[in-house]
Amino acid sequence: MKRRQLIQHGVLVLLLGTQQLARGATILAVRVWPAPDYSRVTIESDTLLSFQQNFVADPPRLAVDVRGIDLNPALKELVAKVGDNDPNIRGIRVGQFSPGVVRLVLDLKQPVAPQVFTLPPIAAYQHRLVFDLYPSQAIDPLEALIAGQLKDKPAVAATPAPVADPLGQLIAQKTAPTPAAAGRSSAPGQATSTTNSVATSAINTRAEAQKSLKPGDIGSRSPASAAAATDRLIIIALDPGHGGEDPGAIGPAGTREKDVVLRLAQRLRERINTSVVNGNAMRAFLTRDSDFFVPLHVRVDKARRVQADLFISLHADAFFTPRPQGASVFALSEGGASSATARWMAAKENKADLIGGLNVKAKDAQVKHALLDMSTTAQIKDSLQLGGAMLGEIKRVGKLHKPRVEQAGFAVLKAPDIPSVLVEAAFISNPDEETQLNSDAYQEQLADALMRGIEAYFSKNPPLARNRSV
Repeated sequence: MKRRQLIQHGVLVLLLGTQQLARGATILAVRVWPAPDYSRVTIESDTLLSFQQNFVADPPRLAVDVRGIDLNPALKELVAKVGDNDPNIRGIRVGQFSPGVVRLVLDLKQPVAPQVFTLPPIAAYQHRLVFDLYPSQAIDPLEALIAGQLKDKPAVAATPAPVADPLGQLIAQKTAPTPAAAGRSSAPGQATSTTNSVATSAINTRAEAQKSLKPGDIGSRSPASAAAATDRLIIIALDPGHGGEDPGAIGPAGTREKDVVLRLAQRLRERINTSVVNGNAMRAFLTRDSDFFVPLHVRVDKARRVQADLFISLHADAFFTPRPQGASVFALSEGGASSATARWMAAKENKADLIGGLNVKAKDAQVKHALLDMSTTAQIKDSLQLGGAMLGEIKRVGKLHKPRVEQAGFAVLKAPDIPSVLVEAAFISNPDEETQLNSDAYQEQLADALMRGIEAYFSKNPPLARNRSV
């Protein structure tokens, strides 16, 4: 009899324990990542959370019932984490919907295509419940680049650029007021429609200008071919590594890779935007201009959509010990890695999607990953030349970890028609180089060196118009 009672009590305890466990998940952190591309909300917990979502279009809002938790102060923090500058989220409401179920309502500023998914523990993270809110009207990277030029150079219509810049001249023509409109005040929304029409015209003009060569014709070019170069905008895609949920490597003093490479990219952008090569103006396009996560294939896709002439991914190296030092430059490899270090580095950088939090169930992600298998011999040849030019300049301002361009299967370098390199600016795991990376003076020197490397590459490889299948 006693044995039966003990068994019954044991079963009851187990049942109560299971129920308590289901409702007792501990919320470790809540985070909000606003960005023009999309806004992300993350709930990190010590156990897997289940959920049910419902999107309401008018007014736009997303309701998510999270099961297995009760309302607590950590969840209430989400309300205060939404800023006025968030382009997608107006506010968040949380409440106890029923015992063991918390309802989150995300009030939105515009219609979105929401993705709600869970991520298993990895690196420093435990279980994550992620809400990704993508605008229904996706941002066109080239249109954004043109709009940025309109914003940065409002006086270009009155003073034509002294160098050939077809895109800038096109914008000037399109934005200059006509005599009939000179005395009229613009109607609400007119500036936005003008920007859109300029972007569309510029895209068409650029596409027409790039039909003079056969697809894939990006092999090495001699200076004698400079006469064949077209007067067009040269676009350099700068890719600050990591971002958002993915901090990248972290130095001994707590410096995050994602922060220092973003600052470096912004400095390099300033130099590119004021430079001219072979009579052609240059513009930089950043795959991210703030702290948010960008999947690897999206970085490549963005560069191809703006029809970039070069792709430069910026990183800060790390190792298990503080001794390694110096900068490195990597290009893609058609076969195996050029060294064990390069193979290890590629494997580490290719994990960014797992740490940053890619929704592997998204159908379009798998389609775009297929694009990354189309790398070409010509692309790699040009990438090695670009990397060599950069190494030659970097060694003038700092130490090199390897004296030659290394090669491995970096996913972010697999644009088939854009010379692409990955620059490891220094070892953030080395205390001295971590200090350098945080130094404005060293960042300025490094940005100058990278700019000289870009110019040296174009001095031997003049940019030509070319047709791409974007």
